[in-house]
Amino acid sequence: MFEIVFLGTSASAPSVYRGLSSQIIMHDEFRFLVDCGEGTQRQILHSGLGFKRLNRILITHGHLDHILGLAGLLSTFMRWETIDQLEIFGGHWALERIHDLLYNVVLRGNRSPINISLIEINGGVFFETEDFSISAVPVVHRGPDCFGYLFEEKSRRPFLNEKAEELGIPPGPWRRDLVNGQSITLPDGRLITPDQVLGEAKPGTRLVHIGDVGRTDNLLEICQNADALVIEATYLNPEAEMAAEFAHITARQAAQLAQQANVENLILTHISRRYRERDVIEEAKSVFPHTTVARDFDFFRIRHGEILKHENILENPSLFERESAE
Repeated sequence: MFEIVFLGTSASAPSVYRGLSSQIIMHDEFRFLVDCGEGTQRQILHSGLGFKRLNRILITHGHLDHILGLAGLLSTFMRWETIDQLEIFGGHWALERIHDLLYNVVLRGNRSPINISLIEINGGVFFETEDFSISAVPVVHRGPDCFGYLFEEKSRRPFLNEKAEELGIPPGPWRRDLVNGQSITLPDGRLITPDQVLGEAKPGTRLVHIGDVGRTDNLLEICQNADALVIEATYLNPEAEMAAEFAHITARQAAQLAQQANVENLILTHISRRYRERDVIEEAKSVFPHTTVARDFDFFRIRHGEILKHENILENPSLFERESAE
């Protein structure tokens, strides 16, 4: 299961109700900040999430509305937080701008008290654990080295308790080893293989996060059968020519991608102040009914084969009270 909290959902400039682009994606103890628009650290505080374990930042591209918040965030980390290692992943051009922002403005010749790693990514997997991986997805936008991200759980074979009981396998390390794919020898001398107690492999959750983007035809394969697709909807269809001119897409184009790629759920973000939210959702839903327009502080739980769970943190503050108190 992946969880995502939208901290900022506005396009280009903040509005009264929407901050600039930023999301936190979580899997178990791992947290990833995706983009860091101006004001992100205040949104983190307001959400109740706090800064613990928020030491990996994924940047979609180097435009200022997606990176300016890094300056304030680093300043806060240096003064009050316990993070001693900050990893920022992005394309070459984005990292050049981030280097200028952090080292020539925030630090200005001073030594950082925390270790900052600017890690250049290309296409493909760049982060992997035992349970999931993150891949960089090249996208077309204004300027070079723009990326989306695929968060993908690894397939798992469920442990069949009834089979284990029938075979007399005691709880404990024997079952753990079988789950990990290792054969075991029981105290009575019997050899048990994983195939005897594991079911058919079940696919893991797939979450595709695309930031600003100017075309979608090259995203069909990576989005295929995703459990959720997060993508911009900066324009509406009457302004499709303007969208193309500035390398953005319309809500209708996002919905068409979701339909063609057979995704389960579409979540739209990067919403322009020029449009009413209901017009954005109406255009998208006319093509793809399972569409949501994200608002600031919306929280989604995404799990393969289950209905999308969605609520707003401000309406349920207890969601992350424990996290912020840590």
